[in-house]
Amino acid sequence: MRHRNGGFKLGRNTSHRRALLRNLVTSIILNDRVHTTITKAKATRPIVEKMITLGKNGSVHSRRQALAYLMTPESVDRLFKIVAPRYSTRPGGYSRIVRTSVRKGDASEMAFIELLGAEQELSEKAAKRSEARAKRQEELQKQLEERGPGEQPDPSAEN
Repeated sequence: MRHRNGGFKLGRNTSHRRALLRNLVTSIILNDRVHTTITKAKATRPIVEKMITLGKNGSVHSRRQALAYLMTPESVDRLFKIVAPRYSTRPGGYSRIVRTSVRKGDASEMAFIELLGAEQELSEKAAKRSEARAKRQEELQKQLEERGPGEQPDPSAEN
């Protein structure tokens, strides 16, 4: 019987588990979405919710508590200036877990854990990436057209 066996151990010792969860929470706050295993996502979700609640509080004490848990000062700034105001009227439930696939190597169930309401920001980032990729493709195509057939590129001209 597994009565009173709560929590996620994730096959790690205490310090490794704490570092893993801190990194995941920091990444979620910075990037709005992280691809990870379902178990790690389920373990991370309550901590993300707590951090956003601290951000909504907005006091100096809350900022210090968030700084003690999150890995980077940039993530604390983003939490208090961008992420928390997004949920000012929402009483809870700031994140969702979306199951995606099974990892090929070990058949672990994978999932996205993402912040709600970040779809617009994520789509803008994706659009920027695709524009940059298209621009890079055009530059490469132009370089190929400038070269003669069978000519090797000049290594000193790159970068």
